[in-house]
Amino acid sequence: MKVFITGGTGFIGNNLVNRLMELNIEVTVNLHSDKPSPFSKKVKTYRLNEMNIQSDIDFLKKSNFSGIIHLASLYLTTHKPEEASALVTANVTFSTYILECATQAKINWFINTGTFWQNYENLPYSPVNLYAASKQAFESMAQYYIENNKIKFCTLRLSDTYGPNDTRPKIFNLFDKIAKTGELLEMSPGNQILDISFIEDVVDAFIKLAEILETKKIEIHNGSIYAVNAEKRFTLKELVSIYEKITQNKLNIKFGGRPYREREVMNPWQNGKIVPGWKPKVNIEEGILKLTIKN
Repeated sequence: MKVFITGGTGFIGNNLVNRLMELNIEVTVNLHSDKPSPFSKKVKTYRLNEMNIQSDIDFLKKSNFSGIIHLASLYLTTHKPEEASALVTANVTFSTYILECATQAKINWFINTGTFWQNYENLPYSPVNLYAASKQAFESMAQYYIENNKIKFCTLRLSDTYGPNDTRPKIFNLFDKIAKTGELLEMSPGNQILDISFIEDVVDAFIKLAEILETKKIEIHNGSIYAVNAEKRFTLKELVSIYEKITQNKLNIKFGGRPYREREVMNPWQNGKIVPGWKPKVNIEEGILKLTIKN
């Protein structure tokens, strides 16, 4: 199996690339900027031209990739008016460009990355924000390719993720910070439910789906959408208590210090199918312990 990955320098992508290399799976990572590669020389890299689509199609065709795992995106929880076009360019235009190249190069399969935020209040489609809407827009664009080409297209929708060496401003990094400084963190009332998955489980889901698409041992309906669910869900208040117990650090948090944000997700999407043969292995206590050991 040979895999082309976009978004490989991000938190999820970096962990995925490293795991694939451990499995001796040949990986090529698209570098979307002029920055040098953060990977070892064992990891091949490429920069999609975008100004010359035929050169990118030729590269993908000559490389004989089995499939593409598309992680690259622009993530904005809330957007400013001047950022709207950037969201569309990154999450719809660029994604469609890659899928067009893949179909022209006759690549067998394409794994897209979606978000639970496409399903506010568990509706079939209701975007929490413009980011989620742009993710849904690409899935709508992909329907053309699903119906008119032989490429097998699937989407993995993710909720919150965490793990060691995560530099994103995520919940456990905030907890770590105030645990060290003792500063006050004002939070919402804390009754929203969180579905938060450890990075090893997330990576396993991508690899499991890729293996199924590659071997065809299990029939996958073209256009299938799968969810990566945590082993168990917790309210924000419960998550704080678990963190305090595992780390033995009392956090200076004022619940109700700020209101819930607009379109706060109180109950994450629950209707997603799980990748056949995959299930989460790391519970929240084990995950937090791994954070304290490696961070």
